[in-house]
Amino acid sequence: MRNMQESITQLSLEELITFVAVAERSSFSEAARDIGRDPTQVSRRISQLEKTLGVRLLSRTTRRVALTEAGALYYQRVRGVLDELESAGVEAGNLASKPQGLLRVSLPITFGRQWIAPLLPAFLKEHPQIRIEAVFSDRYADLVAEGFDVAIRVGAQRDSSLTAKLIAPFTSALFASPEYAQAHGLPSHPSELTEHACLGFTSHASWPEWILTKDGARHSFRPNGPLNTDNSEALLLAAHQGLGIILTPDWLAAGGVREGKLLRVLDGWRSSSNGGVYAIMPPGRLVPAKTRLFVDEISASIQAAWLQP
Repeated sequence: MRNMQESITQLSLEELITFVAVAERSSFSEAARDIGRDPTQVSRRISQLEKTLGVRLLSRTTRRVALTEAGALYYQRVRGVLDELESAGVEAGNLASKPQGLLRVSLPITFGRQWIAPLLPAFLKEHPQIRIEAVFSDRYADLVAEGFDVAIRVGAQRDSSLTAKLIAPFTSALFASPEYAQAHGLPSHPSELTEHACLGFTSHASWPEWILTKDGARHSFRPNGPLNTDNSEALLLAAHQGLGIILTPDWLAAGGVREGKLLRVLDGWRSSSNGGVYAIMPPGRLVPAKTRLFVDEISASIQAAWLQP
């Protein structure tokens, strides 16, 4: 078995292609023209193949080249192998060039639920040859080890070895509900925030402070209110119900603003720390068509609906 394995590993694809060409043409010179090689090189490859296998595959005379009994049997098997390789190449090429097959996507929970999940049904109806396996988790998945085609990530890109495409930048701004504004009024300057209930997101980069900037001016403030939490959706719900003012990414507040549940507070003042939403793909320049299509379409949809400053 070991000798057989060693023989197989010594075979080259070029030798097999050359042998099939000679077998089908019954001529070294015609086979050489077909595969674009010199006849001497063709003869050398056949001799090397026979040496590796330890059997004569072709009988040669001054007039013709014919398969031996072993050569005829070997030709049938090798022809089948080359046909399978060609078919495999076509199939792989189709997967790369045509949007089809399984697309595994890693999504952050809140952003994925708010922005990506609503887009999936229409995308799948439009492209029935694609199937999606969507995994919602705030854990940073290892795309290569876990077999993901693409991950949508919010914030800074950590791994420079991966391919990252910016879908949209975002900033964090202040928001409150119309009910809160009616009951308590709204500040006209960040210094007035001390008079208001401010709800804190404890996972924010600058926590426990809000650092706000506008036109080069900077104001630092430690929020004080009835609720601090590390869950952005809980914070958003509290703001919708008039509990206080929140500092949150514009993508998270966008739906509430469109529906009239939230108002922009202190227009023009924003968090000093901005970020972006990225499509992250495994390293490599060849991106399958299904991945390119998914990233392009969700990017266009998100950018069209994005809350503009």
